[in-house]
Amino acid sequence: MRGKIIKGIGGFYYVDNGKNKVYACRAKGIFRKQDIKPLVGDNVEFTVLDEADMEGNVDEILPRKNALIRPAAANVDQALVVFALTHPAPNLNLLDRFLVMMEREQVPVSICFNKSDLAGEETVREYRDIYGKAGYPVLIVSAREQEGLEAVRDFMRGKTTVLAGPSGVGKSSLTNAIHPGASMETGEISRKIERGKHTTRHSELFFLEEDTYMMDTPGFSSIFPPDMEAGELKDYFPEFAHFADSCRFGGCVHVGERDCGVKEALARGEVSKSRYENYVLMYEELKNRRRY
Repeated sequence: MRGKIIKGIGGFYYVDNGKNKVYACRAKGIFRKQDIKPLVGDNVEFTVLDEADMEGNVDEILPRKNALIRPAAANVDQALVVFALTHPAPNLNLLDRFLVMMEREQVPVSICFNKSDLAGEETVREYRDIYGKAGYPVLIVSAREQEGLEAVRDFMRGKTTVLAGPSGVGKSSLTNAIHPGASMETGEISRKIERGKHTTRHSELFFLEEDTYMMDTPGFSSIFPPDMEAGELKDYFPEFAHFADSCRFGGCVHVGERDCGVKEALARGEVSKSRYENYVLMYEELKNRRRY
């Protein structure tokens, strides 16, 4: 039989047969010998050992369309990165790092800003402008007030979508709102430090409707691809491509060079200041990182 791994806990892989029927499976020892680790989202061949107890064995992992490390997931069609508009205010450096990772993996990504019920219109306009200008679709929602959710459902329809974001932004609340059967633990924000408790402890795929899956992932606090070279970073800021042809030097990295089209666009307000500043921070970090 064929199915999709929707969760992995304690050595068991829970495989959905495509009809919302889930089997608890062990993975064959051959995967360990070949150093292959099944991932949530993997399409697999599996054998049913006990229909009554819904148990089986994973026999083969089918070829992957893609595989992400953080969050750990396979065969992802798109990503929805979730941040709060306020309480806590979004860490744009962390958001931009996530966008870089998704660009590098060639996974289309949209941004969902939650807690619109707590934020003013000016805040909404500010973040919509920053990321709309960079070419990213932006969804504004309030999971608590059930506002903007239909746009999220439309975005997910017919796709496998990974939800990712730091703790405390209402990601699990959004998961519950989109798919009440998820029964995710939502937790509370610490009033003292305005950071969320890590309430999602493993990646899990939820069947929403035919050909539509949503994956909730553990909150992340830091993220950066380990093998990236400084010179390639510019390729993962899509808005830079519009202005790179105006750079005087071929291979311009848009940091120290003169006659740089990206920096000129920055001065005109056509490139977001926060996006560019985060780019420079990441570039310097990659450039100065010690190699071991």
